[in-house]
Amino acid sequence: MQIVDFCFRNILTGEWQEEGRIPSVRELGTILQVNPNTAMRAFEYMQSENVIYPKRGMGYYVAENAREEIAKLQKEDFFNEVLPETFKAMDLLGISIEEVAERYKQFKKVRK
Repeated sequence: MQIVDFCFRNILTGEWQEEGRIPSVRELGTILQVNPNTAMRAFEYMQSENVIYPKRGMGYYVAENAREEIAKLQKEDFFNEVLPETFKAMDLLGISIEEVAERYKQFKKVRK
């Protein structure tokens, strides 16, 4: 999943453009210093999620709607994994949803 996260980050930041070629399995394995078979499993996962697609004899390319697909996957992960842990921490620390909402408003102001 770390390889997938690396690829997702490159797509979301625009480093890898939609419909653009991405590093090959071997190239990515070399960049990240992982076995090409491990990189291939990451490519297979991303292909199954419609984030990348192969062009025969040419390599892998970023799918047209890759950013939207990544956002859906990461949103699902956030709601299923991150948010429940955040709620547990809030409960343990006695933090109300109102306090979080206020901090979120402050965060949004700073980001503008």
